[in-house]
Amino acid sequence: MTDPILIEIVEGTLASVEKEVETAIARTARSPMIRDAHDFRAGIHDARLRKLTGRSYSALVQPVVRDFPIETMRPGDVYFHNDVYLSEGGIGHLPDLCVTVPVFHDGEVVAFVQAFGHHDDIGGSVPGSMPSHARSVFEEGLMVPPIKLWDQGVPNEAALRIMTRNSRMPDSLAGDLDAECSACLMGARRLGELFERYGREAVQECFDAIIGKTTETFRRELLSKIPEGTYVWEDYAEHDGVDEPRLHAQRITLTVDHAAETPLTIDFTGTSPQAKGPINHAGDYADGVFLKKWLAPILRNLADTPERMAELDVNEGVVPLIKMIFPEKGTLLTPVFPAPTNARTFVILRLLGVLAGVLAKATGGRMPADQETIRYTGVYGADADGQPYLMREVLGGGSGGRWYADGEDTIHVVPDSRNIPVEFAEARWPFRVERLGLACDSGGPGTFRGGLGYDKHIRMLRDASYMSIADRSILSCWGVNGGLAGRPFRVEVNGKEMDGLVDDFPVHAGEIIRIRTTGGGGWGSPYDRDPRAVAADVRDGKVSIAGALGDYGVVLDGDRIDERGTAELRATLRPPSNRFFDRGPGFARLSGGRTQADVDEL
Repeated sequence: MTDPILIEIVEGTLASVEKEVETAIARTARSPMIRDAHDFRAGIHDARLRKLTGRSYSALVQPVVRDFPIETMRPGDVYFHNDVYLSEGGIGHLPDLCVTVPVFHDGEVVAFVQAFGHHDDIGGSVPGSMPSHARSVFEEGLMVPPIKLWDQGVPNEAALRIMTRNSRMPDSLAGDLDAECSACLMGARRLGELFERYGREAVQECFDAIIGKTTETFRRELLSKIPEGTYVWEDYAEHDGVDEPRLHAQRITLTVDHAAETPLTIDFTGTSPQAKGPINHAGDYADGVFLKKWLAPILRNLADTPERMAELDVNEGVVPLIKMIFPEKGTLLTPVFPAPTNARTFVILRLLGVLAGVLAKATGGRMPADQETIRYTGVYGADADGQPYLMREVLGGGSGGRWYADGEDTIHVVPDSRNIPVEFAEARWPFRVERLGLACDSGGPGTFRGGLGYDKHIRMLRDASYMSIADRSILSCWGVNGGLAGRPFRVEVNGKEMDGLVDDFPVHAGEIIRIRTTGGGGWGSPYDRDPRAVAADVRDGKVSIAGALGDYGVVLDGDRIDERGTAELRATLRPPSNRFFDRGPGFARLSGGRTQADVDEL
């Protein structure tokens, strides 16, 4: 039996090395997207390609080992790739660049340290390499299959020159790659020290124990709470940048069999055909191992307490618990090369919600309501010195209300990511941020309110172009168990409302860009929310007086609650029965007037 104290030491060392790698990248990278917005993450994998750390999701080692057998690797080697269709599902769009470094002990590969993140520009038809109207991956930037970027400590200058030549931001790209390669090499040295200290056999036994503990913990504590049976639900992306807005469905049929070796089966049959535009995600590779680890954090909501939920890591131990069934080639999740993919966040974010929705059906609502916490907005142009610039920001939104608490305001689903600090932005780019706050009334009404989105106003000081890659501009984040949907994403440029997908809308000096991100869905009937909580939200500017009256049926006289008036109003507003899912008014617009999908019935 493996020494339990040694397991704790190894597990703590892995977490420490992962954090050290990410800290080094954040301190030495050059692009705002990596250094300031922190849209990157590290991961540690063993020689069997299993992800050992669970603080954040990461890409895969499979494509590197596929093209460069382990026995050919040498100390100081660094591998690079960003090719979506040759990444085994680990890379979703071309701006996500991945570096992988093998770890050696006694001359043999014993582990891998990896980092991948979203970089400013890798070429393509628009600044930022995310053309919202792309019809082919060839419009999206430079594709690099797995290559050896450093050979035994010597950088491949020719490859680096090719990549930076294709980028509109070559200095940032070169600096970021240098930061990531150096940080991963440092991480590899740290892990090598772990093997030197305790020996290969003992450390690998600890790896097995760490992964096995996750498998058993998820099976015993989480999956056991899902009743056996088969459950179906679906949700939608609303536009693809090419066709007119419509419902692009992602469907999950979940089958639960506790006696089976693999207790969860996730079947994506019924997912819509691949889109003409860039919302496709190539997920049907390596048995869907990336999607298994991407979706598994939703299961943590089944934990007994929020505190216990926060303790549960997602590593390779979740993979044996989930079987995935993909439809034939040619769907949103099984696109055929060269289908574009740069806005694939619309699909993989929605899949998190689809799994939460199908589990809500299975568990009587013991899941959070919906959220949409990634969208890209930004401006680009030339500064006062005539130099080109690109400001692109990943702005979060409100999370869904939960059965025990309100949703969180302005969260970001990418681990540790954040908005760009106002002081930094104004010092670097030709605009002023005139407001950065919470979007009042954006959270879905409920017994537990959805979290609020951002409300951000940017005044341009020079002519520029506005860009956006955003979903949920028509459809809302759905409410559950009687909760109502949140407010959708909305942007106005000088008073003109924008679509969610925009490449180059002109903005003149002096004009204001107003950005309001999504609010999370509500949980439970808003007419059961404590009126005192509603009054507190009004005092805090999270709910307007009109919202308190119309959304919650709470009558306020200044700071005082009119209890009798509230009771009478709620009696007239309360529907005879609560709708389990509320998709908001945008669903009717795209569904031909329907207020519910067929799969919404319990």
